[in-house]
Amino acid sequence: MIVYRSMKEADITAGLSLCRSAGWNQRSRDWELFLHQNPDGCRVGVDERGKVIGTVTTIRYQHHFSWIGMVLVDPSRQRQGIGMQLLGESLKILKDEETIKLDATPAGREVYLKLDFRDEYRLSRVHIGAVPVDKLPASTARPMRQSDWALLVGFDRQVFGADRESVLEWIWNGAPSYAFVVEEKNQVKGYCFGRQGHLFGQIGPVVAQDLDSAINLVSAALRNCPGPAILDVLSHAQEWVRWLSSIGFVEQRSLVRMYRGSNAFPGEPKKQFAILGPEFG
Repeated sequence: MIVYRSMKEADITAGLSLCRSAGWNQRSRDWELFLHQNPDGCRVGVDERGKVIGTVTTIRYQHHFSWIGMVLVDPSRQRQGIGMQLLGESLKILKDEETIKLDATPAGREVYLKLDFRDEYRLSRVHIGAVPVDKLPASTARPMRQSDWALLVGFDRQVFGADRESVLEWIWNGAPSYAFVVEEKNQVKGYCFGRQGHLFGQIGPVVAQDLDSAINLVSAALRNCPGPAILDVLSHAQEWVRWLSSIGFVEQRSLVRMYRGSNAFPGEPKKQFAILGPEFG
């Protein structure tokens, strides 16, 4: 008999254990953010012995859209419908939301299509072992400053499609050495953040007005990230993908961003060069 209930801080250790079993990158700090952002919006599945055997998280970005992530099931209990039940729990939590989004693997996509999710655009996770600093171009990006914050948050709201100031503040506080800005005439042309994970550093989100700005930002951040490193990139600019390939990044897996509902706040995907992560949007 499996019971589904709200996730508590005491369950973070179990969540991390499921991450390690799946080879995922999250640390306890990530789980803490999920619980902080939506205290009643995360669920666990608990078996008859009281063991947590599955998780799902949700984040609300005001009433613009909400996000589903961290659908994890203990390897010994997979293919028993637990993942579908957890997904159903998340949809019940978000039943009054106009738009729900998630990033799906190719296998997961087939499940989500049956639940009325639609494709929005494709993503690729790219990976590098050791960062080849000698291949990185000189960068005009500079470290992020507190004085950048108001302009940056306004720009991000426009590009992402919703306000995620508290999430950006969390990621900046966790890894300030990955946070950079490109500016011109006192205007923000782009910015990037990053975070340390269990297996590798992740650079993202990377938001920029143009390709050159994105390259400058990632070049600066990678100089502070010895590797291994990943980015979850949008493939709308082939020149961007080719540049990452030229310095040694290889595709690790593909993802599809999907939505259910009106998608009335799509943001500006062409200015998003890398996302924060599939679990966050």
